[in-house]
Amino acid sequence: MRQIALLGSTGSIGTSTLEVIAQNREEFQLTGIAAGENTQLLEKQVREFSPDIIAVKQKSDAESLRRTFPGKQIVYGSEGLLEVIAYPRVDTMVSAINGTTTLEATLASIKNNHRICLANKETMVAAGELINQALNQSEAEIIPVDSEQSAIFQCLNKKFLRGGPGGAVFSKSAPPGRRRQIEHIKRVILTASGGPFAGKNKNEFSRITVKQALAHPTWAMGTKITIDSATLMNKALEIIEAFFLFHLEKGQIDVIIHPQSIIHSMVEFIDTSIIAQLSVPDMRLPILYSLTYPQRMPFPDQSLDFSEIKKLEFFEVDRDKFSPIQMAYHALEQGKNAGAVLNAANEVAVEYFLQEKISFQDIFSVVEHIFYNETFYSLHSIEDVNETIAQIKQKTYNYVKENVIN
Repeated sequence: MRQIALLGSTGSIGTSTLEVIAQNREEFQLTGIAAGENTQLLEKQVREFSPDIIAVKQKSDAESLRRTFPGKQIVYGSEGLLEVIAYPRVDTMVSAINGTTTLEATLASIKNNHRICLANKETMVAAGELINQALNQSEAEIIPVDSEQSAIFQCLNKKFLRGGPGGAVFSKSAPPGRRRQIEHIKRVILTASGGPFAGKNKNEFSRITVKQALAHPTWAMGTKITIDSATLMNKALEIIEAFFLFHLEKGQIDVIIHPQSIIHSMVEFIDTSIIAQLSVPDMRLPILYSLTYPQRMPFPDQSLDFSEIKKLEFFEVDRDKFSPIQMAYHALEQGKNAGAVLNAANEVAVEYFLQEKISFQDIFSVVEHIFYNETFYSLHSIEDVNETIAQIKQKTYNYVKENVIN
């Protein structure tokens, strides 16, 4: 039975993970749980799943929970996340907190040889090289939860993956394994729904409202990732994430618009054969697979009904309109801390847009200004990553206040 520590229990991925656990209680036990400020929902989750250790963001919330659950271990803050990770019997961590706040927790999980079910793309974007270096010193494994990365993972025959048959999936970075995988893969093809504005002209972007941007045509997600889907920044981050997860070259990663979100991604091999992963757009599927790999378990809900699928469409991405895609490839060319810079600038721009202080079009121009005017430097530690994030966020705040907000 997997003993799970769930970070980000009250978000969309977190609640979906709890549904998966509830449907498979004989296979999974929730040992630790961490949430932000939605303590009302967290209390309901604790009552239903009875984890041993509970982490929240604020000390005051922890004190309140101690009164509500006197027999539980209640912790708080970044140290609290680490205590959840280090709790005895935990062998699996589900990372479902958006942003870069879980970097240290991810490294702690790696040191504890956990299976890491990674739904947080910012981890690999901001610190992919450091994460892979840590994995090389550990028996831990990262299994992607993001639907596109999970699709690629499922399409790849595991004999092409590092560690070989029976080995850890993404835990070894020995050059021979990396070379063998690259030789068999021609390219991976990330699919993108295109969000709600794929058909709009770029000159309409300045009039897009927050409400319109949050109306995703396919997926129900948190606010930040929904805006990233509308700008295609989420796909840009996935390009960088795939580069580190699957040990690819920049030229081996493509993106295509697929509005139906039935094909979640594809892999083309050197003989031009393409394997695709198809399913209904339901995040519980990749969550379940990340927990059960290499086995599969029954999923109680709907299957694809091909008689109901009228069409599967594919369109080239307009990189002029959706500039984050081009920025992602530039970040791969630059290396160093470029991914962290891109991600941090975007976080601030999206924050301002959600507050209705800048326009949808401003998200693009703000991130482009910060990203293309930055001098990149190498990352040697998690402190370097955190310093990059703090510096870039402050630069972005200052730029928006001085040049964008009227």
